[in-house]
Amino acid sequence: MSEFLGPLGADGGVPSRQQTRVAAFLVSAHGALARQLAFALPGQLKSGWQTELNAQLYRESEIVSLLLRATSWVPDPALAYLIARWEITWLPQSIEGIPDRILSWTVDLSTIAHAVHASIRPAALLPVEANAQDPFAVALRRIEFESGRMLQAQILFLKGRDLLPFREFVSSALEARHAQVRGLWTDMLEGIGVRIREG
Repeated sequence: MSEFLGPLGADGGVPSRQQTRVAAFLVSAHGALARQLAFALPGQLKSGWQTELNAQLYRESEIVSLLLRATSWVPDPALAYLIARWEITWLPQSIEGIPDRILSWTVDLSTIAHAVHASIRPAALLPVEANAQDPFAVALRRIEFESGRMLQAQILFLKGRDLLPFREFVSSALEARHAQVRGLWTDMLEGIGVRIREG
C-alpha cells in the first residue's frame, strides 16, 4: 500500500484504473450534492443564504462535468456494487431532534456537503512527480480548491443562529456523516492500493 496514487505512467499520469475509481467516487458524491441542491432551491430565492445554495449547485455541477472529461476511464466491474453503496449513503436523512422537515433535510444536506468537502482531499493523493499538466491531476487540484471555498459556507450555516437550539443534534449528525464519508473514501482508496496516513 502507498500513500499516493501510482505507480505513475511514463508521462507522469495516474493509472487509468485508479483514475476511474477515484473519479467515480467523486462524481457520485458531488453529483448527489448537486441533485439535492437542485431540489433544495426554490424557484424564487427568498433568503440571502439561498444565493449560496445556488452558487454551490453550479460549483458541484462543474466538478462533475470536469471529472467526466478529465478522467481516463476504463471498465471497472466493481463499480456496479460500489456506486450502489455510495449512492445509498448520500440519500437524505432526517435529523433527530429537528421537528421541521425542511430544516432537518437542509441540515442533513449541509452535513453531507461539509463531510465531503472537509474529509476528501483528492490532490493530497498525487505524488510530487505527477505531471502538473495532466488533466486528471489538474482536476483533483481544482476540486480540492473549490471544496475549501464551499466548506466555508457549510460552516457558516451549521453554526448559524437558526440552528442554535439544535446544536447538539447538528453536531451529532455532522459527526455521523463525517464517519460515513471517511469510511467510504478510505475503503475505496484501499481497493486501489492507497492507504491514507492517519492524523
